[in-house]
Amino acid sequence: MTRRQSLGQHFLISQSVARTIATSADITKDDIVLEIGTGKGILLPFLCKDARKVISFEIDKNLHAYSLAKYSTLQNLDLRYGDGFKSSDSFSVFVSNLPYSESRRAMEWLLQKKFSRAIIMIQKEFAEKITSKGKEKRAISVLVNYAVNIEQIIKVNKNNFQPQPKVDSVVLKLVPKKKLSKKLITLVNQLFSYKRKKIQNIYKQFGKEIKSDKRLEDLSGDEIIEIAKQIGKN
Repeated sequence: MTRRQSLGQHFLISQSVARTIATSADITKDDIVLEIGTGKGILLPFLCKDARKVISFEIDKNLHAYSLAKYSTLQNLDLRYGDGFKSSDSFSVFVSNLPYSESRRAMEWLLQKKFSRAIIMIQKEFAEKITSKGKEKRAISVLVNYAVNIEQIIKVNKNNFQPQPKVDSVVLKLVPKKKLSKKLITLVNQLFSYKRKKIQNIYKQFGKEIKSDKRLEDLSGDEIIEIAKQIGKN
C-alpha cells in the first residue's frame, strides 16, 4: 500500500499515541465524531468505543477499501470515500492526523464549523506557526488564537510514524471560543498580504481611510481581527 505522497501523509503506528488522542477527546455516547483522514484506521477502535457515531473520511481509494474490510464489525462507524472538507455533516468532536500540506486548509475549515472540541495532530513546525505571537504572528495564528483555546496534549516523536517523517509532531486540543465566517478569514489573510505597509495604507487598498502609522506587527491579534471586521463592513 503506497502512502499519499502528494499529501505528505505518514501513518501513525503507535497504539499508545492513538489511545491518548481518543482519550483526550473526552468522547461520550452523545458525541458524533468526525475524522478526516482514516489512513489505516488506527484511531477507529478507540473513537468508536465511546461515541454515538464516528464518521471517517478517506480520500485514497485503496486505504478506504482497506478500512472497510478491516473495521466492518464496528457498528457505529460510517466510513466514507472522498474529501471530508467538503462534508456538510454535523459533529461535536473533530479528530484528525493532518498531513502538513493540508494543515492550513483544515484549520481554516474547522474555524468555520460548530463543534465542542477538536484533537488534531500536526507537524511541530505548523504548531509553532499557529501559536506564534508578537512580531512573529501570522494570519493563521491570529485566526486560530481568536477562535479557539489551544492546549498541547503530547509531543509525538517521528519514530511513531511509518514512513518516518523528517520532523516530530504535536497533538493539540482545541476548544472553540468563536465561530468565524469565511469572509473574515479571507480578509485577515488579505491584511497579511500587506504586512509591511502602514495601517493607513492598508485601508486605502480597500477603499477606506484611517490615520495610523502602525503596522500589523505592532497590533494584537484581536486588534487585527477588528480591523478586518471594519474593512468588511459595507
